[in-house]
Amino acid sequence: MEWAAWRPGADLATLRLRAELLARIRTFFAARKVLEVETPILSAAAITDPHLASFSTVYSGPGGCRDRPLYLQTSPEFPMKRLLAAGSGCIYQIARVFRDGEAGRRHNPEFTLLEWYRVGFDHHRLMDEVAALVTELLAGRLALAEPERLSYRELFQRHCDLDPHRAGVVELMRCAEARNLPIPPGMPIDETDPWLDLLLTHWIEPRLAQGRLVFVYDYPASQAALARLRPGDPPVGERFEAYLNGVELANGFHELGDAEEQRHRFEAENAARQALGLPVMPLDERLLAALAAGLPDCAGVALGFDRLAMLAAGCSSLAEVLAFPLDYA
Repeated sequence: MEWAAWRPGADLATLRLRAELLARIRTFFAARKVLEVETPILSAAAITDPHLASFSTVYSGPGGCRDRPLYLQTSPEFPMKRLLAAGSGCIYQIARVFRDGEAGRRHNPEFTLLEWYRVGFDHHRLMDEVAALVTELLAGRLALAEPERLSYRELFQRHCDLDPHRAGVVELMRCAEARNLPIPPGMPIDETDPWLDLLLTHWIEPRLAQGRLVFVYDYPASQAALARLRPGDPPVGERFEAYLNGVELANGFHELGDAEEQRHRFEAENAARQALGLPVMPLDERLLAALAAGLPDCAGVALGFDRLAMLAAGCSSLAEVLAFPLDYA
């Protein structure tokens, strides 16, 4: 082992910055009377999204969970929604979360997520609050211009000259080829979402405005995830993503409250997992029961705290703002 391998990845000034940001987050939400909560990291249920992988373990102690697989949570979303259904009102959490297979300049398999839910908000009003929080946290470190808001359609029309809600695979493929994008092997010929994601991550994101938050909202219905659908031609998912200097910072939803629709989406994701040769994940029946009991009209957002700290510190990788990233944990 190298003599310095025991040392932290982040210097002391950066660790102090993290602590300052955490304190200011708590002050921000306390002033707005948003309750801080803690929910389990381990659960018998797991996320079904085929693009995310959960760490799992088996509990060997006494009780009803003995010898059953348990999963480290990729987000505190499901138990937080159970609190909302139980009448908690507006809540937030600074959570340690885990995603297998995610490591790189902007990823670490264990990371810190700031997640909050606002009763009575839609996704547009929540964008206002995200902008207020980020602007306040970065004050004195990163001067930000007024945020920019673009619908998913406007974003693709601006950067790719196409309508993402109506373009087929052939048009999206030609768009990628015309921009000399590297096309991964095995790209589907009957699904548009992987092609849209390729254009978004490899062409559009590097060209987003610098020095300001950029909000992208109203995604294709096929990408609604846990967001409500708004009827129209075409229908759209009432969700948003927030970017700063090309870094994806936050992902928010006008939350879906329909238990049957949510079950249908979970089952569709598990079917997609099965088709990809991935394990089928147990559904969170407690979440579905909470939705059936009644989730208040609300919007929620998850913000990557480590990425925010990276931007605040002027660093270029998460390893520089983590005490001990994966390779040194």
